[in-house]
Amino acid sequence: MTTHHTIALYPDLPITLAESGTGRPILLLHGGGGPATVANLAAHLAHTGHVIAPTHPGWDGTPRPDWFTGIDDLALAYLHLLHDRRLRDVLVIGSSLGGWTAAELAVRDTAGLITGLVLIDAVGIHVPDEPIKNIFALDPRTLADHSWHAPDRFHIDPATIPAEQLAARQANLATIRVLAGDPYMHDPKLLRRLTRVHVPTLLLWGESDRIVTPAYGAAYASALPEGRLELIPEAGHLPHIEQPQATFALIDAHLKA
Repeated sequence: MTTHHTIALYPDLPITLAESGTGRPILLLHGGGGPATVANLAAHLAHTGHVIAPTHPGWDGTPRPDWFTGIDDLALAYLHLLHDRRLRDVLVIGSSLGGWTAAELAVRDTAGLITGLVLIDAVGIHVPDEPIKNIFALDPRTLADHSWHAPDRFHIDPATIPAEQLAARQANLATIRVLAGDPYMHDPKLLRRLTRVHVPTLLLWGESDRIVTPAYGAAYASALPEGRLELIPEAGHLPHIEQPQATFALIDAHLKA
């Protein structure tokens, strides 16, 4: 059973949370596509842990105060959430922009609350020879071609999307621009800071991802003292959607280890 509620993390920053399951706390962070993109992952993880899945401020119509302008704000907000809830032995899992947020959380976790990371096709670092594809410069079809192994299965013509849903997507993109538009999708300081993150870290990467390539994922893994990269065949930027069983199996094995 999933419960949805909103907390006032700061006086002017409400955070909407979806919680399910019992056991080890798992903070699940969605990417730019919003919370729906990690819903199947939340359902799977709830069988073995207590999943806390926030909706990032500014996504899906949730409020974002004017001062909330960077991924560092997002990371600190969730770190404060962990402190307020007095959580320990936390596993943080993030997809794409959520993976970047998870990494920023880990480098700021001086209290040692986080004991494991799973980064799924994460952005957030600068790799000179592997630039992050600029999603704002791509039309919907080209974006699908870069994001999916089988784009014909997942591409939706914007002309067929109801106006309300299309407006919500555009609002989400506007929030991404504010939080991650300049510098585009990365923190220039993050790569060197990752050397201080001494927790087991599984990096899952779709072999067909052309937003951030597997070579980009390899550079991410190399920067983490306990990083390990696993490639998922026939998957793009969201392997937990294209190849859920393969993705779940790798995460389950990581948790057991």
